[in-house]
Amino acid sequence: MSGVETRKKSPSGRPRGFDAEEALERAMLVFWEHGYEGASLAALTDAMGISATSMYAAFGNKQELFRKAMQRYATGPSDYLVRALEQPTAHGVATEILAGAIRTTTRPSGPQGCLGVQGALTASDSGREVRDLLADWRNDSCCRIQERFRRAADEGDLPPGTDPAVLARYVTTLAFGIAVQAASGVCGDELRAMADAALRTWPPV
Repeated sequence: MSGVETRKKSPSGRPRGFDAEEALERAMLVFWEHGYEGASLAALTDAMGISATSMYAAFGNKQELFRKAMQRYATGPSDYLVRALEQPTAHGVATEILAGAIRTTTRPSGPQGCLGVQGALTASDSGREVRDLLADWRNDSCCRIQERFRRAADEGDLPPGTDPAVLARYVTTLAFGIAVQAASGVCGDELRAMADAALRTWPPV
């Protein structure tokens, strides 16, 4: 052999030091800011610091990348729902959900609004699977809240005759409405005042 050392290539053409978790975090932020269709492949790969070939090798196609980004969002910025459902009262659950929605959608750094709402802003047929994915995600959140409110009703924490399904839909509609308003530039203080006003109408026990 000659004195020239042969360099080993990174698998799948990935750059040295490639961090899949960091790349996915950056992709999540791009989707969060621009939505699914608004996030171009060039914008995604530029933010992730990898080539399109590396992106496909590591994450699959754009839809699969979005799916993984959505999973990261659910267990990261949007994980306040898990803590909210552990609150001892139904009113506490609703309070924590709205507070969490405001914190997540009005962060001083990073995108405003909610990835679960922003990501759905698609119009073409290519975005249909993404719309379905996000609709399932939003409905799943509502169902989990509904189950928690049903337990609250059984325990006497909600007045007789309260419909857990309607109350869960009310809270989730408020939370997603907060996300839309935040994306439009409404400040956290104004959103908190709105949430406080909504919670004052909570069914008395």
